[in-house]
Amino acid sequence: MSLRKVLRGTGVAVVTPFNDNGSIDFDSLDKVIDFLIDGGVDFLVTLGTTGETPTIQHEEKIQIINFTYDKVNGRVPVVVGVGGNDTRAVLEDLKNLPLDKATAILSVSPYYSKPSQEGIFQHYKLVAEHSPKPVLLYNVTARTGRNLEAATTIRLANEVPNIGGIKEAGGNFRQIAEILRSVPEDFLVTSGDDDLIIGQMALGMDGVISVAGNAFPEEMSSLVNHCLSNDFKGAKQVNDQMIDAYDMMFAENNPAGIKAFMSEKGLVKNNLRLPVVPVSSGLHEKIKAFLAK
Repeated sequence: MSLRKVLRGTGVAVVTPFNDNGSIDFDSLDKVIDFLIDGGVDFLVTLGTTGETPTIQHEEKIQIINFTYDKVNGRVPVVVGVGGNDTRAVLEDLKNLPLDKATAILSVSPYYSKPSQEGIFQHYKLVAEHSPKPVLLYNVTARTGRNLEAATTIRLANEVPNIGGIKEAGGNFRQIAEILRSVPEDFLVTSGDDDLIIGQMALGMDGVISVAGNAFPEEMSSLVNHCLSNDFKGAKQVNDQMIDAYDMMFAENNPAGIKAFMSEKGLVKNNLRLPVVPVSSGLHEKIKAFLAK
């Protein structure tokens, strides 16, 4: 299966809503999933970084995945985040999480350990061999502390059959251009940077896995669709309205920023799990003022 065919366009890294007591708020998740699909997004990513996965327990992950499948009910593809810095633990998750209805898995490059490029290659090679679904690489240098270099991505794309794409959130346009030049034609290259979508799609990227789309699915879908149609003037008009929102979303923390937007829209409660806390009162007031406009 070509991930480029089924995951081209706008994906959203879905937040995990919490109740006041810290438990999973499935009522709000139900509402969020409908809001995103009704807003025109092309696919959903559950248990990505924006879903606060470092604080989600194994049994909770199973519940969230199954709830998402049932609620989506085939309306859009679902990608499941399965990654980490312990290769053996990732392989265990691949074996034990319910992945039968997933279109692909999104697997973040190993963080904290700062492995060499060969270590990253061998990690992903093993993950791909054990994954029951195609693997979408995820490069997010700001969080992992180690760049997944273009040469390694290209090697994985060309040498490992079950790797079907990459979410590239390193923000390096030179690296993106090199990847786009050298990967197979059916290899998905999608953005993880909401604020860079226009430039990256002008280079040839296939869309975005968005944080902003949690609160603004119609706007982000419109922006990406303009780009896919080579209407970059139309895309700029949408993006111009979103620039200040991007800044506020990521000023203190993700997903604290996007949850503040969503709480003001009545989609989720403004609850997070430590060590992440809600945005400061000053930033929250700016978010309220932005939405009031």
